[in-house]
Amino acid sequence: MKPFFIAFTSVLLSQLAFAEVAAQKPAETKPAEKPAEPAKPDPLEAIKSETAKLNAERERIAAQIALDQSKLDEKLAPRKRALAEIQIQMEEMKAKLDLAEAERRSKDDPEMMELRRKNERLMMDFAIAKNEVDTEGFAMRKEENAVRRKTTALTMQMELQQKEGESRTYAVGKAPAYPKEPLIGTKLVLSDRTIPLNGVITGKTADSIADRISYFNNRDPEAPIFIVIDDCPGGSVMAGYKILKAMHGSTAPVYTVVKSMAASMAACITTLSKKSFAYPNAIILHHQLSVGVMGNLTQHRENVKELEEWWKRLADPVATKMGITRDEFIKRMYAESSTGDWNEFGDDAQKLKWVDVIVEDIEETALLRDPNSQPQQPSNTPGRLPSTEAVESQDERGKPISLLPRLNPLDAYWLYNPDSYYRMQ
Repeated sequence: MKPFFIAFTSVLLSQLAFAEVAAQKPAETKPAEKPAEPAKPDPLEAIKSETAKLNAERERIAAQIALDQSKLDEKLAPRKRALAEIQIQMEEMKAKLDLAEAERRSKDDPEMMELRRKNERLMMDFAIAKNEVDTEGFAMRKEENAVRRKTTALTMQMELQQKEGESRTYAVGKAPAYPKEPLIGTKLVLSDRTIPLNGVITGKTADSIADRISYFNNRDPEAPIFIVIDDCPGGSVMAGYKILKAMHGSTAPVYTVVKSMAASMAACITTLSKKSFAYPNAIILHHQLSVGVMGNLTQHRENVKELEEWWKRLADPVATKMGITRDEFIKRMYAESSTGDWNEFGDDAQKLKWVDVIVEDIEETALLRDPNSQPQQPSNTPGRLPSTEAVESQDERGKPISLLPRLNPLDAYWLYNPDSYYRMQ
């Protein structure tokens, strides 16, 4: 009887496999509906609105899938329990058959035949129940796959719209220019090999500039590097000297560009660079070193001696380039200004050899991203100028006023202010 049981089981399993294969039909793909594109004045706002709708649709579909799965599990729970009970009965019946087969090997017992028939009926019931569960599960999986395809299509559409919006913030198809000779007539062409020098020069400033000079040299030892000065009042002589040595030791030429003001140590860096450029109305200011110290008379004498040595090392090259001596340089300073602060506009500074070339235009070829799309950096970020925004406030009588930002010593306000709304801080 055992071979008959095995053969019947094999036939039944074959029929179940055939039913599973027949039930698996290719899932019909339903193309995603393309949302209407009503006219919108702002493309980016339209993209944000459409993205929000697509996100909401995707979340609704995900919630519907979870709900349908829960309903299916609840619906199939009784059948799964019935299947488990049938399987337990089959195992018990098989154990009885095995025991009876061992005891009555030589007999064709009617009880054994009955047990076999019961076992066969249980197997058929189990196969039918399993087939029903598998059929419903397949239908559910088919529906889930269709929903997932739709969700994937929505996600891809959202990503495409986002990328299209981002692409509009870039100047696509244009790259920075790296001319070996950046001066074209009276226009200076800048690449992305620029280093800002603004605010007070400190050791941190020197380290930052020296590192960037090394980096640009490692990328390309020939294309020019530009140190761009918007507004720099000078600073540490040690830090400034380190910047000069990094500039002079560079394989690629390092040029200085002054847009607004370069004073003190920044003026020294400008004058002693391999080549310097400036706007006609940019201001260059030279004066003697200054320092404030505490200590006794001996310490003051030592400090003066060190200060004289620094002045000789930094002022001599500037005076030599001007074609005069250091003492003549000092006399000219105080002849031009009682404070010794000798400042000149760029076109006059060129005559004194403080700056080499006067330019009328500066082309920034590396500005390839819309500045409005980038997060605003804090005003104290290294390399950026301090905040120049006016601050809304009230005076002592409660009258609305606007406090203007501090100007550098060589600047001035030129504005119409009949009601004294604008005030100095």
